[in-house]
Amino acid sequence: MAQAKKGDRVKINFTGKLEDGTVFDTTLEDECGCDDCGCEEGPMEFTLGEEEFFAQVEDALVGMAPGEKKAVTVPAADAFGEHDEGAVFSVDCDQIPGDLKPEVDQELELTGEDDESFVVTVVEVTDEQVTFDANHPLAGEDLKYEIELLEIL
Repeated sequence: MAQAKKGDRVKINFTGKLEDGTVFDTTLEDECGCDDCGCEEGPMEFTLGEEEFFAQVEDALVGMAPGEKKAVTVPAADAFGEHDEGAVFSVDCDQIPGDLKPEVDQELELTGEDDESFVVTVVEVTDEQVTFDANHPLAGEDLKYEIELLEIL
């Protein structure tokens, strides 16, 4: 039976989970259970070795045959990095546009002094300040993937 190697185009199903078992991404519709979450829609296709997925997942697929399954962990440092407290900052409420009513867990796109935009999550709102976190939502998390090689294309 054929085994996947670097340079092969493959089709896989996967489920990505946090250490507590929370699913954050999947190609399996019945595993997701969330509405409009951004999960993949159906099997994913990519070329092994072109860094289209995390290196640990691509490396695990090398040598697998269609129908095989594996579990792979991607450490936080290799995924979205460690959580950086320096990326958490507060802004006085009088600096927030009057038509914006920030709420905890809301994602917003802010524009910096250099006119570059970046996404932040509102983590705290008080009468005086709004605290934002510019870390990726999965920063600091080890990611656990269950992968299944469906086809070598």
